[in-house]
Order: sequence, then structure tokens, then C-alpha cells
Amino acid sequence: MRKFMRQLGAAALAGATVLMASCGFKEDQVALKLAHTLDQQHSVHRAMVFMDERLRELSGDTMRIDIYSGGQLGSERELIELLQIGSLAMTKVSASPMEGFVPEMKIFNLPYVFRDSDHFWNVLQSDIGKDLLLACERARLRGLGYLDAGSRSFYMNDVAVQTPADLNGQKIRVQNSQTAIKMVNALGGAATPVSWGELYTALQQGVVNGAENNPPSFYLSKHYEVSKYYTLDEHTYVPDLLLISTEVWNKLEPQQQAWLNQAVEEAVAYQRKLWQESTEESLAAVKAAGVEVIYPDKQPFIDAVKPLHDSYKGTEVGDLLEQIKAIN
Repeated sequence: MRKFMRQLGAAALAGATVLMASCGFKEDQVALKLAHTLDQQHSVHRAMVFMDERLRELSGDTMRIDIYSGGQLGSERELIELLQIGSLAMTKVSASPMEGFVPEMKIFNLPYVFRDSDHFWNVLQSDIGKDLLLACERARLRGLGYLDAGSRSFYMNDVAVQTPADLNGQKIRVQNSQTAIKMVNALGGAATPVSWGELYTALQQGVVNGAENNPPSFYLSKHYEVSKYYTLDEHTYVPDLLLISTEVWNKLEPQQQAWLNQAVEEAVAYQRKLWQESTEESLAAVKAAGVEVIYPDKQPFIDAVKPLHDSYKGTEVGDLLEQIKAIN
């Protein structure tokens, strides 16, 4: 009941001015509500502020984006559901929970699909990446672009992970993704789904022994205060997706859509630059705070998940995996 009431309240707040002129602003100004779960220091939030500024400039101040950060309107899954019913205009979500809406997104939760960051971005900018964004429309969502979320690696409270054997029996927080669960279990860990907002407490109380994420998220979440070992195994590259409700998108005039697309394109480029800076700063900060950063041999991890890759042979995801491997 509590969750339902929160969703109802969020829907009312989000839907109040999803796409309409707003009191206190110019009468002809279109307001797009955008919600996400990240801290305001995060590069994604900063890029969204930039996107709002550019949209105002491009549209001659006839459009704006109102940003709700820090999970004010719900979890990522709840925000996706608000988009689907048109009660929220835009959101940023990890590609990880999107597999529940777009099965092809499972590819991002499979470990060691991408050789490195360059290979990852070459795939996103190829027809494969474009087709994955288009596939979102089956779920009443329009993919506007990819945001950099780097690579995900394991961090632990008390265990320095050097090899997959060090994960045996360890309770590892994962996102709400069956593929992510299979990945951790394949490495010997005990995958434990926990929402992002509850993770600090879960680490502190021993509900989980560790988690996995990129350096800026590890730092900005303050999880480094509890988890003192960070193993840069870089098992997955999971992008963030910038989504808009198809119901809201279809209400925009063609020129408004063009302005929004341009603002998104510029914000994506800006965020990638911020991300690189943030990653370097975050690693330096957690090291200074006493975290041991480990650079393991990745091959044992790659070998450990080969059976997981093989299990997808003959499926749509397996075919996609082979196409990705063929891209330079």
C-alpha cells in the first residue's frame, strides 16, 4: 500500500505539468518533467542541467526541462512505468533494468561482451546501438541517446577480490536484472537484488558483503565509507539511457522534437567529457580515503563466465553477441 501511494503521489506530481504551459512562466513555454535517481553532483545530472539550458536557448525560451533528482519521484523501474503511462516526460535509467521491458537489453548485463571503452562506444554508435534504442518504442518509450556510465567493477567490505574464487559465497548486490543475477552467480557470488537507495544501509548492516558499480557512483554514493576494497575487473559496460515517453514525444511539434534532439546530442557529448574527468577524480578520492584499488588479471573472470555466454547460443541475444564481437 505504501509503495502504491508513493507511485500515485509521484504520478500526480510528475503529471501536473508534463507537457503544458506552466504558471509563473511564459504562457507558451512547454515544460518537460525529467526525473532520475542520481546525486546532483553526478555528471549525468550536470549534463541534464546543460540540456535544459540548451533547450531554452534553441527554442527561444519556449521549452524547458524541470529536473527531479535523487529518486524524488521513485526508483528507476517506477520512473519507467510513469513514462509508459505518460505521467512523466523523461528519465535517465540504467540499461540494466530495461531488460524487463526490452529483452535485447540483456546484452549489456552479460559480462565481458565489450573489449574496452572504444569497442563499447563503437557498438553504441553502430546500427546495433541505434536498433536497441528503437526497440524501446515497443515499450512506449523512445530512446533519445546513450549516456556514459563507464564500466562496472566489484567493491567489497572485507574481501580483496583478486580472482573469481574470492567471490565464492559473498552476497553481492545487483540491479533488478535476471542477467546480472546470472553473471554474479556464474562468478561464484550470491547475487542479491537491492535498490540503489537502500544499498548504503545494506552494506553497513551486512545484508550484502559488496556490490558492483563504476568509480563515480562508488564515490558519490559514499559506499567507500563501508567497502574498503575495489577490484577493477570491469566486467560490464552498462550505459545509461535517456528516454522520453512516446505519448509525450508525439505531442511535440516537429520543430520542438528537433530542438530537443539537438539539446540531447550536445548534452551527451558534454556528459562523456564530464564522465572521464569524474572517473579519474573519483578513483583518486577513494584511494585517498583508504580504499585499496585492485587491478586483477581479467582472464580468469572471462573464463569463468564463458558457460554463461554459451548458454545464449541460438538465441536473439546470442546472435547479438556474435555481431558485437565482429565490430572493431
